Parts: sequence; structure tokens; C-alpha cells
Amino acid sequence: MENLFHPKEKIYHIKWSGTYCLGINIIDDQHKKILDFAKDLLANAPKKLDEERIYFKGIIGQVVDYIKIHFATEEGIMLATRFPGYEEHKKAHEDFILTVVRSIKDYESGNRMALCNFSNYTKKWVLSHITTTDIKYIEYFKEIIIRKAAR
Repeated sequence: MENLFHPKEKIYHIKWSGTYCLGINIIDDQHKKILDFAKDLLANAPKKLDEERIYFKGIIGQVVDYIKIHFATEEGIMLATRFPGYEEHKKAHEDFILTVVRSIKDYESGNRMALCNFSNYTKKWVLSHITTTDIKYIEYFKEIIIRKAAR
């Protein structure tokens, strides 16, 4: 796993902007919600270790479940439209899930920085994924629409 963070790194703040919108409401709404989860993870985390662990276990399950729903939504659209980059995109999703699992294990083994790292990693990954990977299937969908309109 690539180490994207250092213990003294400040928390990475992000604001959703229209530049991240792909034009598919369900996908855009899901991206926003994932970012909100990552932001809220730190904003609402208790400071006492025992409370933090209970909070983390509860919220991380919700985040992972929601991310799985989002990935299934994207992948379902890609399969339905026969997107040629499906396998590569699915692999990126799987790699993200593996990183999340490693972050959870890291936190559970006592690394409290894993909570901050997970939040930062999720925010950075989602925005990077939107602008470099998701955009490819959006361009493909637009081509399909243009071809259908030309018929």
C-alpha cells in the first residue's frame, strides 16, 4: 500500500464543486455522500480512545457498505453499456477496497492515525478517481448518446 500520509500531515479539507460533477445524478450524489462520510468521520470522532473505537467500528461499516453500493452502481452502468474499460475500472475499485481493509486493520491494531489517514485517503482517492477514471466512462456514454442521436 502506498503511504500517502505522514503522522504530522494536517487534515485534508475538501469542498464539493461542480467541476467534480459527471452529469449522472445518482453517481454525483453518491460521490458527494462518500466525501461527506469521510469528512464527518473526523469531525464527529470522539477524542477518548474507547469512544473513538466504538465510533470507528460503527461508522466504518456504513462507509464500506455505501462505497460497495456506489461501486455496484457504476459497474452496473458500465456492464449495461458494454463499457470497454470495465475490467480496468473494476480493478481500481477492488484496489480501493483493499486499501480500506488495510486501513481498518491498521486502526484496529492500535494506530490511531489510521482514522485520519483513512479519511484523507478516501477524499483524495474519490476526487482523483472522478477526474481521471470515471471521466472515461462518461466520455464513452456521451459517444453512445451522440451515435444514437445521429441515427
